[in-house]
Amino acid sequence: MPYLVRLSGRAFRDLETIYEFIEADVSETAFKWFNDLSEAIYSLEHVPERGAITPESKKLRHLLFGETPDTYRVIYTVDKRKQAVNILHIRHAARAQFSIDGEML
Repeated sequence: MPYLVRLSGRAFRDLETIYEFIEADVSETAFKWFNDLSEAIYSLEHVPERGAITPESKKLRHLLFGETPDTYRVIYTVDKRKQAVNILHIRHAARAQFSIDGEML
């Protein structure tokens, strides 16, 4: 049975920011890239644990999407009991690691 993929408010805002930043509304290439990112996120419903455990916390996983220099980290948790993938944050991979205490997901 597939897992339910849910985006947190922050992850949804991250997607909106990325969409605006890459100007996906005026570029077919950017729009395709953005759609591929969305498909990669929602593909976690079939293989939720394929993302690596993050360096920040063993409770978090991340899925890397894109090629350098345009790689993004999709940070998420897997709730096996509820069969849900909770997307917490989407950030550019070049950004410094975040602090669990210093940055709210």
